Formats: sequence, C-alpha cells, structure tokens
Amino acid sequence: MREIWLSAAGLCGSTLLGSAIGFFFKGMSHKWQDTVMGYCAGVMLAASVLGLLVPAMEFADGGRWWMILAGVCCGVLFLNLMDVVTPHLHSLTGVDPEEHGHNRNLDKTLLIVLAIAMHKLPEGMAAGVGFNMEDTADAWSVVLGISIQNIPEAMIVIAPLLVAGVSRLRAGIAALVISLLEIAGVWLGYALGAISQMVLPLMLAFVGGLMLYVVSDEMIPETHSHGYHKYATYALMLGFLTIALASC
Repeated sequence: MREIWLSAAGLCGSTLLGSAIGFFFKGMSHKWQDTVMGYCAGVMLAASVLGLLVPAMEFADGGRWWMILAGVCCGVLFLNLMDVVTPHLHSLTGVDPEEHGHNRNLDKTLLIVLAIAMHKLPEGMAAGVGFNMEDTADAWSVVLGISIQNIPEAMIVIAPLLVAGVSRLRAGIAALVISLLEIAGVWLGYALGAISQMVLPLMLAFVGGLMLYVVSDEMIPETHSHGYHKYATYALMLGFLTIALASC
C-alpha cells in the first residue's frame, strides 16, 4: 500500500507543480507549447510501450497473446466512446471549442477540465495497475514517465484557462481537481489489476491502449496543428529516449 500512496502522491504533486509554474507562463508561444507537448507525447509513448505493453507480453508468456490484443483494443474503444459522449475541448493548448453540439451550454473552464481529465484518469490507472506484479520496477518506470510529463503538460494546459479569463483561484481549483483524479486513477488501476493475476496481462494491455489512444488522438494532432510539427517530432523522440534510457 505504501508504494501505491507514494506513486499517487508523485503524480498528484508533479501536476500541481506544473500548474503552479504555468501561472507564470500564460503567454507561451505555440512553438514552445507544441515542442513541450511533443516531449510529453514521447514520454507517454515510451511509458505505455516499455512500462505496460512489454511487461504485459512477458507476463502473458506467449500463450495468452490474445489478452494483449483484446486489452489494447478495449482500451482504445473505451476512450473512443468517452471521446464521443463526454463534452470537452480537443485543443488542449487553446480555447477553440470542439465541434460537439453538447458543448454549447457548458463553461469553457469545465470543457478544458474534462479534456484534461480524459488524460489524467487513464494515466493514474496506468501507474496503479503495474503494482500488482511481483517486480514493480516497470510500474515505477511508468510513474516516473508520467510524473516527468505531468510538469510541462500542466504548465501549458493552465494557459488556456487564464487566456479565457478564468480567475487564478478557479484555475487553481481546476488544477487541484485534475491532480486528485490521478490519485483516483492510481487506486482504480490497482484495484482492477488485483482482481486476478490471470487477467493482469489484459489489464496492463488495457491501460496501455488507453495511453496510446491519448497520444495518437489528442497529443500528436495538437502538436502538429500550428506549423511547428518538426519541433514537436524531435521533442517526441527526445521524450521517448528519456524514458527508454531511464528504464535501462
């Protein structure tokens, strides 16, 4: 239990730290936003592959390969469904509304918070599920990767709240709510993974699929939408290498 609380505190604390720094960088250019988000995408990509999918394959031991396929597909389909039914903004570093009709009557602050929440809950689940394995080294690598990317990501998602005219108090409350969601995600992931060791590969693959979906559907398109895709691409590679080398 101590490891679960420590990992939850690390994710929560890194998000709050990044949010606090973000209050001083609300004028960050799209060039820097896309570069930072690209780095975050690379970190998330490495954490999902090296910290979740590879351990899931090793745990499945070849004979249960179908669990990996089913888990990733279920994770992707689950977030795709959430993407359809949950009103939110797709543009995490701007205030352009997403083209869902049910967005019209909702406050932009809530839409941005919901968009970020769709990242944070799966991230917390990804960190928590791996602590059901005997060797928790891979789980800690996931926690490390998510914590690293939480700081710059939180910096640049606070900006649209401030630009939209949201008070610093409301932005701070939103940051607190978002960080608490990661704590909930850690415990949810741990609980799902603890159901049975037999389905642990399935759960690891499921949260791996969640993270892959977030990277591909939200983060990479966002970094390529302002003309600075080359910077974002190089930053993604650097982020991936950061976690890959840290896991060696």
